[in-house]
Amino acid sequence: MNIPNDLLYTRDHEWLRVSGGEGSMGITDYAQGELGDIVFLDLPDVGTKVSQGKSFGSIEAVKAAADLNAPVSGEILAVNPALEHAPETINQSPYGDGWIVKIKLSTPADTANLLDPRSYAAWVEQSHGESH
Repeated sequence: MNIPNDLLYTRDHEWLRVSGGEGSMGITDYAQGELGDIVFLDLPDVGTKVSQGKSFGSIEAVKAAADLNAPVSGEILAVNPALEHAPETINQSPYGDGWIVKIKLSTPADTANLLDPRSYAAWVEQSHGESH
């Protein structure tokens, strides 16, 4: 299981890469593996306000569907245009080209509610019996 050290994580398997007052967000390698082949995403428009922990879209795979929950509160700055025609990019590169949205953080302190890589790995192992 790949868990990069430069990211923050949610218990819902989203990741956040913060740079300045913005964050790029996607789903973790664990999540894409559990979902299987991703075939469709329902994503918000740029300018949509999101709230930490609340659903703002969905991701559909051949064997499952899941809500996408905002790791922080803020405003959608960008939606990854490549995913419209190639949602499988998330399976191939969940932490790189498979980013889903960019969010302008309205409350930077929200990041204190996220898990660091070690805590996320321990949480996945504890709650899902995965080893890395």
